[in-house]
Amino acid sequence: MESVRGQLLIARPSLLDPNFWRTVVLIVEHSPDGALGLVLNRPSDSTVAEAVPQLGELCAPDDELLVGGPVQPSAVMVLAEFDDPADAALIAFDDVGILRSGDADQPVTGLRAARAFAGHAGWGPGQLDGELERGDWILEVARRQDAFATEPRELWPSVLTRKGGSYALIARMPPDPSLN
Repeated sequence: MESVRGQLLIARPSLLDPNFWRTVVLIVEHSPDGALGLVLNRPSDSTVAEAVPQLGELCAPDDELLVGGPVQPSAVMVLAEFDDPADAALIAFDDVGILRSGDADQPVTGLRAARAFAGHAGWGPGQLDGELERGDWILEVARRQDAFATEPRELWPSVLTRKGGSYALIARMPPDPSLN
């Protein structure tokens, strides 16, 4: 299957796994060896300043720490918009990518935006391909405003509405359609 790096995975309503129910995941890397992504719409109960004070220079003090996924929840990854994409450890799309792990401990320049994530989403070889073939995810090209959404909780319906057509109807679906 072709790489979906730089795209959003939008969870279909039928994807009931609590780690991914109604999530929007930015795929940062997708190769035959597996895939890595960040859940963009799951704020934690902590701010970045409370959880990781050393990131105070990169992120606004009141920025929410986002839950990037179920893999390595105690590890923090920083998604950033770079002046020079060559400075990133991984580029998801355009100039948006992952900050090199050692960079967070030293003064960092050349970032236009940054967002911190606890954990990430990961797939083994062929696993994401299988989920895509099964129809668990809706694909959409990622945009800067998705990666740094001011209202992360509203990203799932927002991206589906932007996609239009029947996806806009899905965006308005109640969490439990049987109660409708």
